[in-house]
Amino acid sequence: MAQKKIKNQKPELMIGGQAVMEGVLMRSNDSYAIAVRKPNGKILVKKEKYVSITKKNKILGLPFIRGIIMLGETIGLGYKAMTFSANQIVKEESKKISSKKQELGTAELVITLGISIIFGIALFKFLPLLIATLLKNQLAGSNLLFNIIDGVAKFLILVLYLVLISLMKDVKRLFQYHGAEHKAVHCYEHNKKLTVENVKTDSKAHARCGTTFILIVLFLSIIFYLFIPFSTNFWLKLLIRIAFLPVITGIAYEWIKLAGKHTDNWLAKILIAPGLLVQGLTTREPDDKQIEVAIKALKAVVG
Repeated sequence: MAQKKIKNQKPELMIGGQAVMEGVLMRSNDSYAIAVRKPNGKILVKKEKYVSITKKNKILGLPFIRGIIMLGETIGLGYKAMTFSANQIVKEESKKISSKKQELGTAELVITLGISIIFGIALFKFLPLLIATLLKNQLAGSNLLFNIIDGVAKFLILVLYLVLISLMKDVKRLFQYHGAEHKAVHCYEHNKKLTVENVKTDSKAHARCGTTFILIVLFLSIIFYLFIPFSTNFWLKLLIRIAFLPVITGIAYEWIKLAGKHTDNWLAKILIAPGLLVQGLTTREPDDKQIEVAIKALKAVVG
């Protein structure tokens, strides 16, 4: 094991992960592994050494700064893992119709990522601010009410978005693998043997999930945006809000890191409770085969 575990004591090694197409990414302090079930039923595992730059540079590893860096690394690694898993599916499918191997090109993936970022800003920054601005005349100059409306609009848009995409077959399976990832990590943290039967009994909600992180960012944004004068014009407001994101991200990372280490603390439970509830939309109960994939990925980084 990467860290020695004491019976009935939570392991010191903190595992993170995410779901990918027909698979799971798991990440430890010094490596990551991607396990993907190919269309032929076999599980392919790819493991590589990976140490965060926050561990190599003292300044980048400082509290509040490290959160910004870690978010960037997480997005980059997730993008890489999703590309790898997607290409495994594409390869197998292309073999059925052609002997020529096909993969998703870098240009295609960069364009897709760029469109996703623009879509995210439009949906979760532009639209909520527009809704609050349209109601501005009814707020009697209250900056607090303005930002509460903006925050509530973001939350409702997020929930509606998750509900709608969950109707898609591929997304449902992605959410099942998300649940499998959480269950496997819980099993490891509870010092239980990593078997399908043991993993099945654990919760599909986890304190360190990205969904919880998003809600913390949403809550903090309401507070930070109070410092933007009520009279500021729409476009300047939008630019300042985007500029605030790194600061909010850094604080949210420390929040979720602290809460994740003290899940038995009553205050931590209150702080992460909304995120755990929303995880009901981003996770589904996995089947045995999906759990098996999550176990393969986890064993690769802790074994």
